[in-house]
Amino acid sequence: MNRTLSHTAAACAAAVLMILAPAAPAETKSCATCGVVESIRYVDEGGKATGLGMLGGAVVGGVIGHQIGSGTGNTVATVAGAAGGAYAGNKIEKNRNKKGHYEVTVKLDSGKTQTVSSGDAPTVKEGERVKIVDGNRLALITR
Repeated sequence: MNRTLSHTAAACAAAVLMILAPAAPAETKSCATCGVVESIRYVDEGGKATGLGMLGGAVVGGVIGHQIGSGTGNTVATVAGAAGGAYAGNKIEKNRNKKGHYEVTVKLDSGKTQTVSSGDAPTVKEGERVKIVDGNRLALITR
């Protein structure tokens, strides 16, 4: 009887432990393109000039400079106006053609890093868990 009682007690204890013990974590599938956003930065690509801004600026500056003075002073003012206008026109054109993009660096679960570029501001933040989709898009992973 003692033997039966001890076997029953052991079986009950084992059953209680199975019920109360936390379940083993489910195996998670490995994700080669999952990781954490390490950094986000904006990269400014300086505008490119075609020369039209410089040419237009030189013409406008020369015309304005020609309105000043007479004789040698007029010539100097015309040349100075053309030079200043060319410089200003070039800067204006470069500023107008300015482009940039965002680079999001992701520290992958494998330990490697991968950078994703986008013209639009990213919707993710540093420290968030993401998955890189198609090599150029980020999807937020919710837990």
